[in-house]
Amino acid sequence: MGMFCYQCQETAKGTGCTLRGVCGKTEQVANLQDLLIYTLKGISQIVVEGKLDATSLPQLNQQMMNSLFMTITNANFDEDAIETQVKTMLQMRDDLLQKTNIANPTEAMIFTAHTHEERLEKANMVGVLATANEDVRSLREMITYGLKGMAAYAQHAYNLGKQNPEIAAFIYTALAATLNDTLTADDLVALTLQTGQHGVTAMALLDAANTAKYGNPEITTVDIGVRSNPAILISGHDLTDLEQLLEQTNGSGVDVYTHSEMLPAHYYPAFKKYPHFAGNYGNAWWKQLDEFKTFNGPILFTTNCIVPPKDEEIKNRIFTTGASGYPGCQHIVPNADGKKDFSAIIAMAKKLPAPQQIETGSIVGGFAHNQVLQLADTVVDAVKSGAIKKFVVMAGCDGRMPSRDYYTQFAEKLPQDTVILTAGCAKYRYNKLPLGDIGGIPRVLDAGQCNDSYSLVVIALKLKEVFGLDDINDLPIIYNIAWYEQKAVIVLLALLALGVKNIHLGPTLPGFLSPNVANVLVEKFGIAKADTVEKDMELFFS
Repeated sequence: MGMFCYQCQETAKGTGCTLRGVCGKTEQVANLQDLLIYTLKGISQIVVEGKLDATSLPQLNQQMMNSLFMTITNANFDEDAIETQVKTMLQMRDDLLQKTNIANPTEAMIFTAHTHEERLEKANMVGVLATANEDVRSLREMITYGLKGMAAYAQHAYNLGKQNPEIAAFIYTALAATLNDTLTADDLVALTLQTGQHGVTAMALLDAANTAKYGNPEITTVDIGVRSNPAILISGHDLTDLEQLLEQTNGSGVDVYTHSEMLPAHYYPAFKKYPHFAGNYGNAWWKQLDEFKTFNGPILFTTNCIVPPKDEEIKNRIFTTGASGYPGCQHIVPNADGKKDFSAIIAMAKKLPAPQQIETGSIVGGFAHNQVLQLADTVVDAVKSGAIKKFVVMAGCDGRMPSRDYYTQFAEKLPQDTVILTAGCAKYRYNKLPLGDIGGIPRVLDAGQCNDSYSLVVIALKLKEVFGLDDINDLPIIYNIAWYEQKAVIVLLALLALGVKNIHLGPTLPGFLSPNVANVLVEKFGIAKADTVEKDMELFFS
């Protein structure tokens, strides 16, 4: 077995990738990512046992977040970049250890790996399977994956100048706990829910950071056709990268289009002042190889999700920044003042043809919590009158599996008195369907990116208040969520921490859930796997 990874929904056979990741990462990258996580756990042990205050460790906090983010599925495939980050964190670990007085340091606090070969050898000893007990391993990994998603959201907030040391402090506590062999399964279940609670805090922090700088998302019609100018395609989740790109391309004759998870940027008022912010090109992340071919211009990845390019011509047009990376693609780092120079991307765009048109028309989004709450009276009246019978939360991720067509069929067959609440790239399965509206309320209310699932929680809690209910589960809301990677894991844990029950998860249950842990989720929270469309329709609407 060259590697072992089962952190994403597409993991081989639903049990784990052992030779090469379905995502495309090599065994060396997978193993170095394992070593990076183990190094972070050692650092966390030092912070916890040394009783260090996270507020006094701002540089370390930021590097911890970035390191976790780099290991998210489809974010970074660059072996050299991962290994460089391992060395950086080992140096920070050693410096930190020297400042503490820990009598009996653990192996994770002191191990050495000076050469590439030593690092790979150590990586093979500390990966997922180092935990022998299947149930303990399952819970440890679920916590770790939740922390990865949490760190991604906290990192975006950090880039906007917003920090919460409590989030960093919890990450240290939780990572250290995953090496604590005295903790029982019950202890780890409790820690899993605490991870969800801090996930809510992280999503709220990012929501506040985004809206403070760019305004509250508003109902927006986004063009999905093309113009005749050369253009740059930007993908991912980081709005600060988009802002800088728009500023640097302003007046250049180069248009900027969003792809996949960057679509919701169009909903923020601050970006509407740029006339060259042209629209959205294409669909969910997994279709990018075909769509990048017809786009013609350069592509900027601000975060995941990268699909390894098979065509050298496409790879030469890909740029990465932040936690993302791919070997052979130019990586853009901030200057000393924190700004990024996108001049190389702009110069390339000017030499290349305009995008080819692959579709026409428009899509409507911008239904984050502030906008929906402005419509609260209309929504509540529609519920009271019976015009809206149920809401269906269909948030989460899209993916390549043919079984994900389930979500398109499910949306098509929903009763006409049902409204979809969505966030994340799962929306591409149905956001271009002619589903109509109910009394002027669109039947697909798109709140934005996966982190904007927080908006769906705020909307649900507001409806609970308006209708005077004691339990969020008494609302006429169904949760039918698609998952793919670790940001979806923290969204799931956040919902569980808020008391939401009977969530349908699909298209498959996570491979990292052992049978016993899966049973706990079923018995305690009512988690279930999506079935056939027909059976789920009968379950939800019979």
